[in-house]
Amino acid sequence: MSETTAFSPRCVLVTGGAGFIGSNFVRYVLAQHRDVRVVNLDNLTYAGNLENLADVSGDARYRFVRADICDADAVLETCRENGVDSVVHFAAESHVDRSIVGPTAFVDTNVGGTLNLLMAARKCGDLRFLQVGTDEVYGSLGATGYFTEETPLDPHSPYSASKAAADHLASAFYHTYGLPVVITRCSNNYGPYQFPEKMIPLMINNARQGKPLPVYGDGSNVRDWLYVEDHCRALWMALTRGRPGRAYNIGGNSERTNLEVVKAILRHMGRSESLITFVKDRPGHDFRYAIDAGRIRDELGWTPTVDFESGLARTIEWYLGHATWLDHITSGAYQKYYEEMYAGR
Repeated sequence: MSETTAFSPRCVLVTGGAGFIGSNFVRYVLAQHRDVRVVNLDNLTYAGNLENLADVSGDARYRFVRADICDADAVLETCRENGVDSVVHFAAESHVDRSIVGPTAFVDTNVGGTLNLLMAARKCGDLRFLQVGTDEVYGSLGATGYFTEETPLDPHSPYSASKAAADHLASAFYHTYGLPVVITRCSNNYGPYQFPEKMIPLMINNARQGKPLPVYGDGSNVRDWLYVEDHCRALWMALTRGRPGRAYNIGGNSERTNLEVVKAILRHMGRSESLITFVKDRPGHDFRYAIDAGRIRDELGWTPTVDFESGLARTIEWYLGHATWLDHITSGAYQKYYEEMYAGR
């Protein structure tokens, strides 16, 4: 096993903590680490929702700060005022389809915002910095093989290009300034509180209403699925024991074609496959992602614990049990977005 560097956070700045993975991570830290404070910095854009953290809002160890990571002064002030000793950086524009329609916001937030956070981390005494990334920066695989941490970055969408640039910036701050940066790259997450522009909650929401389930192309694109709680546990390990300057891939060992996932959702929900509607494929749609998570397993001892069938059943049960939350999330602007994405395809 390679040597790791132990770190014990006392006050973690979580950017984008009102989003899907961020809110699950905030909840995980507060539940599992009673001596740690969490400061959640989020601008509450369309995918950020404080309802995601209603159950911890009264915890004395939790503080919410509404601010934009593109505002360098606000980022620095938040770090200094709260005695932050580490940063876990989730905040990002994160949907490929939206990046195709409007790439500027992705560069502004994912690149410029990350730079602001890295600079603040330096000014506050070289804070421990976890850059939360995505396997999409690696590009596309054929029918065989896996992404490793040594796979060259080859992004194919404005979203993945902006995330690759952010990873490069984070790595550069380690090599140039000695900032203790750790980078993670995960496969597709699913679970509670995910905004229903992403495939699994979108399909669950449509299926519960008897609406068509739009599947890109012929549904043969392959993704590796990772339950969000397993991801949160891996992120904590990377933050506290990962080697600065190192990247760690995090995968769920659960490859499925998109069509297989959609059929599994319909099966769990007792709905007919006749709801499946094939639509025009996304431009530049990567064929397959698959993660080799050997490094985080061997160095930090992490492996996923939730298999896809169990995780999917939990996820469907959660959404069906939170219909009010889902109806609120999918009202208003979401309906306009949905029409823009799928009308005429």
